[in-house]
Amino acid sequence: MTKQLPAVNVGADVGKSQLDLYLLERDRALTVPNEEQAIASLLRSLRRYRIESIVIEATGRLEQPFVRAALAQGLPVIVVSPLKIRRFAEAIGQLAKTDAIDARLIAQFAATVKPVARPPSDANAQAIKDLVVRRRQLITLRTMEKNRRQVMPQDLKSSIDRIIKTLDRELKRLEQLIDHAVDQHAPSRHKRELLTSMPSIGNSVATTLIGDLPELGSLNRREIASLTGVAPFNRDSGKLRGKRRIRGGRAHSRTALYLSAMVAIRFNPDIKRFYERLLAAGKHKKVALTACIRKIVTVLNAMIRDNSPWQPAMT
Repeated sequence: MTKQLPAVNVGADVGKSQLDLYLLERDRALTVPNEEQAIASLLRSLRRYRIESIVIEATGRLEQPFVRAALAQGLPVIVVSPLKIRRFAEAIGQLAKTDAIDARLIAQFAATVKPVARPPSDANAQAIKDLVVRRRQLITLRTMEKNRRQVMPQDLKSSIDRIIKTLDRELKRLEQLIDHAVDQHAPSRHKRELLTSMPSIGNSVATTLIGDLPELGSLNRREIASLTGVAPFNRDSGKLRGKRRIRGGRAHSRTALYLSAMVAIRFNPDIKRFYERLLAAGKHKKVALTACIRKIVTVLNAMIRDNSPWQPAMT
């Protein structure tokens, strides 16, 4: 009977010009140019192994050509936050840093932590996500310009005003592009219809959730609350019982839901009653609002999961 070789965990460190990989169970390092032909040749080499996971850091989209090619080959590639890798390095006392060391570290992270792969986005879903990200970038730029306008001399305000008008025009065009992209993608269009059926969820928030929170509808209520960053975590030690606090999660989705909650506590009867009940019970306004965000995202998750539009008293 032939003994099967162990599965291989691969760590990939991405640079603008090159990829450094480390095959942990084979103790083998590879370096190739970060360009299409070299990636194709690399993936052919990797397919000779029984790959358990290929973990790669999210590095400002430099990783995308490799990720797309690996997914097209059916390889189990997982993109993780650099913060997770950094904390793992601190936990094991890894202080030195080079591209080759980072690749080995990521491979160790893959074998130890075993991160879960997310289902790959299709081309249309990725296009929507890219547009949503670009809209957020422009909103950030516009906010920066508006803040500058308050402190800059009067004779420079006309320059700032021109930039703001340009950004406003581009944002309007992007909104049209996002709406068109969602209209052309049946799953996203249907998801938008379900999301916007809840009072306080408008098109902008719905498209943000479609782009930034594709797991909506596929997780349980605790998982979606944690992923959004509105799940309270205990802070207990011995006899000390600390206040539970939220932490982590996807800040952009949470911000969009925060704006929706601010509207919902005024115009969504169910959320309004829930918010007022918490205040009557002595909860701080910020705590009550966070609870409303958690309530909204768990209801939205159930709506997508059950393919059911919002109905009064769902909360």
